[in-house]
Amino acid sequence: MLARIVGTGMALPELVVSNDDLAKIMDTSDEWISERTGVRTRHLAVNEGTSSLAIEAAKKALDNAGVDAHELDLIIAATVTPDRLLPFLSGDIQAGLDAMQAAAFDMVVGCSGYLYAISVANAYVQSGMYKTILIVGAETLSRIMNWEDRSSCILFGDGAGATVIKADEVGVIRSVLGTDGKAGPALGCEARPLQNPYVHNEWDYPYVRMAGQEVYKFAVRTVPKCINEVLDAEGISADEIRYYVIHQANLRMIEAIAKRLGQPMDKFPTCIEETGNVSAASIPMVLDKINRTGKLKRGDKLVFAGFGAGLTWGASVLTW
Repeated sequence: MLARIVGTGMALPELVVSNDDLAKIMDTSDEWISERTGVRTRHLAVNEGTSSLAIEAAKKALDNAGVDAHELDLIIAATVTPDRLLPFLSGDIQAGLDAMQAAAFDMVVGCSGYLYAISVANAYVQSGMYKTILIVGAETLSRIMNWEDRSSCILFGDGAGATVIKADEVGVIRSVLGTDGKAGPALGCEARPLQNPYVHNEWDYPYVRMAGQEVYKFAVRTVPKCINEVLDAEGISADEIRYYVIHQANLRMIEAIAKRLGQPMDKFPTCIEETGNVSAASIPMVLDKINRTGKLKRGDKLVFAGFGAGLTWGASVLTW
């Protein structure tokens, strides 16, 4: 049996912040941001939290799948911005859905979180351990951005995306995952320093640090390579893929990846223009967008691919 996606859902904060809005509080412009990133608006949490967005997206995905929360065997949450360290996000989702029979855990893999989660879900399904799984990618990245650093904060937004997985004869065919810990400092965010009776550190609230050009070059080089790897392993040609659902980090990156694969941009659906980069939530958010607009047909072959902090990367090929 394989992990098949049977439902999708998405949730966004109410507040929409345009590039022109940001231009009022920092030295930037709509033209500067949109030309370099493709982002025109993003949603920022004010009254929402990571947990509330995750639960909303999960409920929509369950409804779309026609699956009751009590049928869930496992909940996997992918996030780097939980509302608190403990208890963890997946536990909040379980409680919010009253899915108390489901096991639950979080994955902290940054923007590659959803890719890692769906690979793990497929392994559980193939082992026969679980049959019905909920995966939620949820972030409130605005809490860890330096809003005085226009080179990074303009890219990111808040939101959640969710998918419901059921065991079926078709689904995730193959996944590849990778990590380069030595390159990790190119994209990171420090934790609180040691504080105990023997160590005292002065500290400021940590923010995301990103070497933009290094990450761009890494993504444009690595993502096409891992997509080709997963396709070649199954003897599937790039032309057979209906959609390439790529992590929404930067529209220019996605365009460069499409060019390297020799595939048209109409095979690369996007939501980054309206949402910005929402890390682990971005792939399920794009998937929900094309699912609910009727662009997907059962039997379509899809590729999910992305990259992020770690540095990590991955790709999956699946049948819808």
